Amino acid sequence: MLHTEVKDCIILGGGIAGLQAAIQLGRYSAYDILVIDRGTGRSTICKSYRNILGWPDGVSGEELRGRGRQQAESVGVSFAADDIRKAERDEAEYFVLTGKDGVQYRTKTLLLATGVMDRFPKLPGLMSTLGTSVFVCPDCDGYEIQDRKTVVLGSGDPGASMAVLLSERTKDIIYINHEREPASSEHMSQLADLGIPYIEKKVSEIREEDGILSAVVLEDGSIVPAERGFISFGGNRIYSELAEQLGAELEHNRHVKTDPRSKMTSVELLWAAGDLGVHSELTTVAMGEGATAAIWINKTLKKMTSEALT
Repeated sequence: MLHTEVKDCIILGGGIAGLQAAIQLGRYSAYDILVIDRGTGRSTICKSYRNILGWPDGVSGEELRGRGRQQAESVGVSFAADDIRKAERDEAEYFVLTGKDGVQYRTKTLLLATGVMDRFPKLPGLMSTLGTSVFVCPDCDGYEIQDRKTVVLGSGDPGASMAVLLSERTKDIIYINHEREPASSEHMSQLADLGIPYIEKKVSEIREEDGILSAVVLEDGSIVPAERGFISFGGNRIYSELAEQLGAELEHNRHVKTDPRSKMTSVELLWAAGDLGVHSELTTVAMGEGATAAIWINKTLKKMTSEALT
């Protein structure tokens, strides 16, 4: 089914960047805006962001998303639940998006805020501790492990690199190479020089009390007590397939390149914001990029309207 109406802007992704862009665009009171969200992503699993202005005690991704959607809807933004599988342009140069069940949407401008997802194993206790005592971003949450007994759960070099980096925050740190992928001799030397214990065993369980990490249980039944944790497995999923389908330029790691000022991609009328972009994987940065993209989408839509009238 093809939606006959052409939206002024479709935002793909109802996470932090997408919602901030929707709120900014909606407040211009001039456009037909649709957010299409598949209901997944980093912000759906984080139990507490603590580095956001005004939330010193933390706020969950679920609450941020809920509040953001209500705020966007209050300024006229519409929402649809779908998973867009295909993106192309038609003869009129509108973007045509096809969802999982074949529903199609058309729009003059498009903002991709599809984000990334960290790769990590399905372990009992892990999901309930993410964002409360187990973290993924040292820039966001390195503060949370200051001088605390910390375990890094990871794979090969990514985990080793994380352990080395976090040793600036605490000297009581252990690296557990869950996947037993080899780490480079350079990283192994760094771990040894810093006195970071290295364990090459699978983890069977994350023990927690009220969402706070208390210990890691290894496959042989041995227990590693801990107060905080970080995960670093590498190979995170970057949702840049649609950008690639539309011909946008990607970085070597498959993040989408954008203009630093406007957040427009190499494709005209196509923007990208948030974790999908290059080196921007912080919630606070995602907010700023969403707002920036929306400002430039507004400028572009105003210009398009003006040109159509002349």
